[in-house]
Amino acid sequence: MAGGARAGPRLALPPAGSLREHRGRYPRWIAASREDPVMATEEIPRRQCHAVLLDDESNPTPCPSRAQPGHPYCAKHTGPLRTHKPQSMQEFLDEWRQTAQHVIERRISKNRPAKGEHDPELVRALMPFALPLYSVYWRVETVGIENIPTEGPAMLTCNHSGTIPIDGAMLKFSVLKEHGRNPWLLAGDIAFQIPGFGELVRVAGNAPADRESTLSLMRKGELLGVFPEGYKGIGKGWRKRYQLQRFGRGGFVEVCIETGAPIIPVAIIGAEEAYPMIGNLKFLARRLGAPYFPITPTFPILGPLGAIPLPSKWIIAFGEPIPMVQYGPKAVDDTQLVLELTDHVRQTVQDLINENLAKRRHTFL
Repeated sequence: MAGGARAGPRLALPPAGSLREHRGRYPRWIAASREDPVMATEEIPRRQCHAVLLDDESNPTPCPSRAQPGHPYCAKHTGPLRTHKPQSMQEFLDEWRQTAQHVIERRISKNRPAKGEHDPELVRALMPFALPLYSVYWRVETVGIENIPTEGPAMLTCNHSGTIPIDGAMLKFSVLKEHGRNPWLLAGDIAFQIPGFGELVRVAGNAPADRESTLSLMRKGELLGVFPEGYKGIGKGWRKRYQLQRFGRGGFVEVCIETGAPIIPVAIIGAEEAYPMIGNLKFLARRLGAPYFPITPTFPILGPLGAIPLPSKWIIAFGEPIPMVQYGPKAVDDTQLVLELTDHVRQTVQDLINENLAKRRHTFL
């Protein structure tokens, strides 16, 4: 967005070092109200629910209810979904058989979904195939799942790593399994251009990372996941592991300001070690039209066997939401505000990464 007239008060950025002091909290310098700039310098009590409501014309308004003690949302919006209850293995398998049978019958019927159309039931039917990776191989530990609202638009903003974007698949599985919502993940154009794979990407609930697609999903009240580092994140190499790369120009922040959707910082720990990238054959990547061609300790020296990921210990941590609705849609034209918010979100994700790296006792145990 081009810079223009100020749409609200400039963020009162904190002095050096204060980001660390406020880690994991709702920062007061981000809480500036467009109507009351004084709020930027006062401690903001947790009173109002951070969820966003949409009217018939998709106009965002903050939820008027009070947040529950110790939570960012009211009772209605605090996840996991009320219909999402812990199940025994037998209950899970019985439900899966019914879902799989229904999906098969629907996809061979005359009323089957159109080619490339998102099919959430198919995604749920495929979940058991990812369960061994999630629960046994990588032993994924999910933290802060209650920071995802049960309904309404929100943006999961994550670090990207691991050479191959398996972190996106595990993020989607984690939210589905632990919370119940089915997040749309924003992917680069190359993911949709691979023959045969592009259709699967769409069916699984992924969308192009362009402004039009993102705004459309947000205005429908969807939960989205974005990896602002893009290919710079998954192709950055072992020496830069868990060091966030540039978050671009803040396109995801602009969308959240315009729609009022809260930004939920997410730290994904474990993908870096699953595929440790120790080299990059750039000349080969250029010939293949790929952003990079990775060398790992096992690939390409072991051939196809080198594609097997290492059994690292994973943590997926969801931080407290950063509300955007208080700025108003016109603030999207304030370039400086967008950049400041982008930097703040990036620092919040980095702090969340550092915090959970310190909590992880072992890399592979």
